[in-house]
Amino acid sequence: MKSVLITGASSGIGLKLAEDYAKSGWKVVGCGRSMATLDALAERFENLSTLQFDTSDKKACEEALVSIDSNLDLIILNAGTCEYIEGGLVDADLFQRVFTTNVFGVVNCLEVLQKTYTNGTHIALMGSTASYLGLPRAEAYGASKAAISYLARSLSVDLSHLGVTVSLISPGFVRTPLTDKNDFPMPMMVTPEEASDTIRKGLEKQKEEIHFPRRFSFILKFIAALPVWLQLVLVKRLVRNAS
Repeated sequence: MKSVLITGASSGIGLKLAEDYAKSGWKVVGCGRSMATLDALAERFENLSTLQFDTSDKKACEEALVSIDSNLDLIILNAGTCEYIEGGLVDADLFQRVFTTNVFGVVNCLEVLQKTYTNGTHIALMGSTASYLGLPRAEAYGASKAAISYLARSLSVDLSHLGVTVSLISPGFVRTPLTDKNDFPMPMMVTPEEASDTIRKGLEKQKEEIHFPRRFSFILKFIAALPVWLQLVLVKRLVRNAS
């Protein structure tokens, strides 16, 4: 039986991934902050165990994950958060909150779990298409996901000699509790079910990057390849049209 550990498994994409991998017969370790949701998951699936902790708390992360002493086939570090700044006014506390969860939460898990790496281990880090280019109000969120993108690519190089594969997951807008709070148009939004299906298929193929929805992500990738001045013009126009 293959095994997968998923952080952020108590809501959104992580919850759906945990359900779908459990239904597919994988041994699942679902990690999250909501004990009620995790308990409900464990009651539904005999092949699913849970760990309740906050990935941004280094000590809690160490205490929870120290129990993982066997090799994992797949590690999906999905837990994250999103906050936006207003009018370009930098809020250092906001940046710290976002980076503590989105970047250091991932690093906290990697530090503890690296003892389980073996030839064939597959690591997946949750990035975002928001990291492709500068988007309004996303200074903190986009920068944190750009850090994850760089981390994934660097780890892919450094861990290749161990036979460890690293994938970057770059979703667009997915209907989750996080996006439900957004007060702006979200084009080409997909459901958690669609996201889980795309992610699992991509991971099965061991893709270096799994980006979706494809049309949305390709538009952003195309704009990101243009000169910076033209990127700014097009992003402003897209935002104006979306509004």
